[in-house]
Amino acid sequence: MGDVQTAESSNKARLAIMELANMISVPMSLNAIVRLNVPDAIWQGGANTPLSVVQILSRVLPSGGGDPENLQRILRMLTSYGVFDEHLNCSGDDSHSPERKYSLTDIGKTLVTDAEGLSYAPYVLQHHQDALMRAWPLVHEAVLNPTSEPFVKANGEGAYSYYGKKPE
Repeated sequence: MGDVQTAESSNKARLAIMELANMISVPMSLNAIVRLNVPDAIWQGGANTPLSVVQILSRVLPSGGGDPENLQRILRMLTSYGVFDEHLNCSGDDSHSPERKYSLTDIGKTLVTDAEGLSYAPYVLQHHQDALMRAWPLVHEAVLNPTSEPFVKANGEGAYSYYGKKPE
C-alpha cells in the first residue's frame, strides 16, 4: 500500500512541476489573442456568438491568411483556463471531427473593449513587454549578487529611466 501511495504521490508531483514549468504558455497565449484582437472579434458589440477559428481569422485578418490550426491550439488551451467556452457542432457525419466554435467566458470578456474604451487587454500586453520578458531569466542573479538588478542587466538601465524614454 505504501509503495502505491508513494508512486501516486511522485506522479502527482511530476505532473505538478510540469504544469508549473509550462505556465508561460498561458500568459504568452493571452498575449497572442490580445495582439490578434480575438476577444473583440468574438464579442462583436455584445453578440458573443460562437465562432470557428476560420470565422475568427476572417474578422481579425480581413485580407486573408493566418493559420487556423495554430489559432485553434491557442484557443483550446485558453479554454482549459476558462477564457473561452468551446462549442462542438457535431454534424452527424462520422468522417469529420466536430467543428469547434468559441465564445467568451466572463474572464474572456474582461479583454473586450467596453463602451468607455476600457479593457484589460492592455494590462496583459503591459506585463509581457519585451523589456520585462528579457529581465525574467536573470532573476536568479539578484540572489547571487544583491546589487544586481535583472531589469538593468537586461536593458542597460533601470525601469523608470527606460520607460521614461520608451513608453510602451
